[in-house]
Amino acid sequence: MAMTLVVLDAGMTNLALPTIASALGVSPAATVLVVTAYQTALLVALLPAAALGERLGYRRVFASGAWLFIGASVLSACAPTLPWLVAARALQGLGGAAILALGVPLLRFSVPPHRLGAAIGWNALTVALASSAGPGVGALILSTAEWPSLFLANVPIGIVVLLACRQLPRSPSGSQRLDFASMALSGGMFAGVFVGAQLLPAQPVLAGGLAAASLVCIGLLVRREGPKAAPLVPLDLLRQTSLRLSVIASVLCFTGQTAAMVALPFYLQQVLGQSPSATGVYMTVWPLSVALTALAAGRLADRFSTAWLCTAGGLILALGLVSAALWPLAEDVRPMLVFAAACGMGFGLFQTPNNRNMFLAAPLARSAASGGLQGTARLTGQTAGAVLMTLLFTLAPFGTAPRLGLGIGGVLALLAGLVSLLRSGDRPPATGEALPMAD
Repeated sequence: MAMTLVVLDAGMTNLALPTIASALGVSPAATVLVVTAYQTALLVALLPAAALGERLGYRRVFASGAWLFIGASVLSACAPTLPWLVAARALQGLGGAAILALGVPLLRFSVPPHRLGAAIGWNALTVALASSAGPGVGALILSTAEWPSLFLANVPIGIVVLLACRQLPRSPSGSQRLDFASMALSGGMFAGVFVGAQLLPAQPVLAGGLAAASLVCIGLLVRREGPKAAPLVPLDLLRQTSLRLSVIASVLCFTGQTAAMVALPFYLQQVLGQSPSATGVYMTVWPLSVALTALAAGRLADRFSTAWLCTAGGLILALGLVSAALWPLAEDVRPMLVFAAACGMGFGLFQTPNNRNMFLAAPLARSAASGGLQGTARLTGQTAGAVLMTLLFTLAPFGTAPRLGLGIGGVLALLAGLVSLLRSGDRPPATGEALPMAD
């Protein structure tokens, strides 16, 4: 339910960007801040949330994140201006970080190791179904109410999440001290890169200064965390070649996927002249196809090389995105249904095996760190994709920017598949250390 809460909100918000831009009287490039503020806050808070989970217990931090997400949803619904909405979305991102960093690690304390691939598949199915419902639910709400109602829809789901948190398995609390200086350096590292990228077209000097500050944060953080046995930035895990390649491929794939998901509403509504309801239908096909692929991908990942599965997924996703960018859809939009289905199939075939490889490559004691790393890779890609579309909307003609975003997304998906191929001889074990089971 918590994954549904976070993913449904993102799907509805992406669909509503053109509506929000019109209602608040701002440009498309400015409206993308509603997405990038949320994703940047997620990215800044993921690793600290994972560290808090290892220190205070997964369930406690997970539930606190749910509380913050719900409260920020109410603030978003009350937003009279874009700056207010952007600030509220950033708070939502801080709450969502705890959910995303600790959700799958909690699964690892709930199922035996040889079933983790299938469990991740079920988790991916939940995410995919929520994603498929997001555009349709968003279109339905926008057809009968104003855009603030999109955020109020989170409240009833959030109440269910808070009640269900009582049934989550307990994990042991750690004894290590929280390093707040490293947390601040981690946040400065990510914030400097992505905020600077957004400011680059309008304020290049400030953007350069933020990029330089980010590099300083990276150097200080590596120097501070390198000697630790369990560092905030999981440098110990990144020394494993298979896991490192999975992280790189994840960043590339999610960058391409997010650029496409931001570009599609503008392409369909403002370039091809489709209504919000029709746009919801076309965009629903993608995550629905992910849902149909996710369970099969999870079972396949328990039996076959995850590298080859990820390579095939990246290639299929790239084919769908490039086709959507180049096909003359102004004459007939219906081929977009086929392209969106191919994108979903490719993404589903990539995501579940790649996540399985990352989680089983880490020891049990570092489950939260692997969850934070997986979430960081995903959010790095998602934030980079949104920033990419901000730059394209700013620098390219409006009618061209969405198609450029789809094409670049296809190239990045292809690169994700090729990077996965580099670990084609590697497969993490299906069994491992026994895990404590939920009561």
